[in-house]
Order: sequence, then C-alpha cells, then structure tokens
Amino acid sequence: MSLHLTDVTLTYPDGDGRLTALDRVTLDVPRGSVTAVVGPSGSGKSSLLAVAATLITPDAGTVTVDGADTTGMSRGELADLRRRRIGIVFQQPNLLPSLTAAEQLQVMAHIDGRGHRAARDRALELLGAVGLADQAGRRPHQLSGGQRQRVNIARALMNDPGVLLVDEPTSALDHERGAAVIRLITRLTHERGTATVLVTHDHAQLAAADRVTEVRDGRLSLAATAG
Repeated sequence: MSLHLTDVTLTYPDGDGRLTALDRVTLDVPRGSVTAVVGPSGSGKSSLLAVAATLITPDAGTVTVDGADTTGMSRGELADLRRRRIGIVFQQPNLLPSLTAAEQLQVMAHIDGRGHRAARDRALELLGAVGLADQAGRRPHQLSGGQRQRVNIARALMNDPGVLLVDEPTSALDHERGAAVIRLITRLTHERGTATVLVTHDHAQLAAADRVTEVRDGRLSLAATAG
C-alpha cells in the first residue's frame, strides 16, 4: 500500500472541549488506484486530506506514505517527505502569473535540487502527458481554466510522487471540462502508479474511481465500488 492510514483520530479545540474531525479512520490506497472521498461539508474530508498530506499530525493512529511511517518525524523530515513523495493538487491552481506553464513545473524541481536541463526536460515531458505540449511557453492568463488545472496536475507530479492527493479539482470547471480532468487524473494514476486520493463533491464523476468512500461525522465507510 502506498498510502495507509490506521485508526487515525483527529480533534480540534472547541470551547471547553474538543471537536472530533476524524474518528478512528482506516484507509488503504493501493499504488496505481484512485480512491474518491465524498461527504457533506464539515464531514471531515479536508481533515482527512490534510492528515494524509502530513500537514496535520493526528491525535492518534499512524500514517504511512509510500512505505515511510511518519510517526515521530520532525517538521523538517515531514517537509522533505512531502517534497519527494507526495503530490498535492489544490482546488485552485494558484499558478504564478509571471511564469510560463513549463516554469511553473520547473520551480518544483529546483526546490528539490535538480539542474536546469533535467528540470526542463521533466517539465516538458509532463506537459506532454497532460496534453499541453504546445502550451509550455504560455502564462496562466493565456490558458483556459481546464488548461490551468492540467498544469496544476502536472506540477504535482513533477517530483514523481508515490502518493497523489487531489482536492476538488473540478469545482471551478463546467461538466465537460471537469470530466476531462477526472479522466486525466485516473489515466495518470494508472500509468504512473500513484496512490491517489480524490476529494470531490462531483458525484457524476465517481464512476472513474477504483473505489469510493464516504466521510460522515468523521467516520469513513465504503460508499460504492466503481464498475
């Protein structure tokens, strides 16, 4: 399993007490598969994603990312783990206005210490994989919403992560463009062998997932199996 959460409990301060965001959640995401996570607002989806991304440390339980047990890791070790083993596709692309599509990706490689030529080659390869080979020199304002989201996905894959975490990638897209983005994520997951968690409100796209789980009141249950 490339992503494994075991009996994870997460609470937040709430007045004089604690609010339970995740209640003994266990989740296994095999390499090369997409697990979609659905649930109403406030159910714990965002908390689940944050714990899986090692951005929040749970009160109890363990998180194993691409074979690495994160229990007891320092902030620096967790940051290194995220940089090398976790790709995150945020709800909004948040691309830097002054950089071209290729440069958006190259920044990630430079942070990881790669040379310019290797970073450029990797960026162009990934832009080709998401269907944007001919858009490498364009800046965000020259791209459509769907194209910007494709750059966002390619950027998350830049350092060849074992785990891909995707947060509401279709929220700002119409149905057709949203469906194309989901198909792209699914294809890249299967081709590149990532363990992908897809948080979404778009139930129309769930058939593309290998498994669908539901978060409700901080608890996780199998909602459906894609066919």
